[in-house]
Amino acid sequence: MEQIKQVWVAYSNPEQQFHIAVAFVEGMTALQAIQNSGLADQVNLPEPLQLGIFGTKIEAGTVLQVGDRVEIYRALTINPNDIRRKRAAKNPVGRFAKGNRFKL
Repeated sequence: MEQIKQVWVAYSNPEQQFHIAVAFVEGMTALQAIQNSGLADQVNLPEPLQLGIFGTKIEAGTVLQVGDRVEIYRALTINPNDIRRKRAAKNPVGRFAKGNRFKL
């Protein structure tokens, strides 16, 4: 049985997530995979494109291998430090407060 050779294109916005299979062609670049996926016809992609393969940043011209997942990144909507501050304000731990491990 012959395995189908493909790569994946992944993108997420606040409303939807996309994980599209694209037929693999030897020498295919990340940009070509995005174009072949038809994703740009469905959503407005961020410019300039910030791409990665399994969490490792790459350039648009990077040549893909079978099974790669091209991830399209978008800008953060909230600063991660603000998220931590809000979480810390809800669950204070310090000199006069017990940590979460003491809750029963």
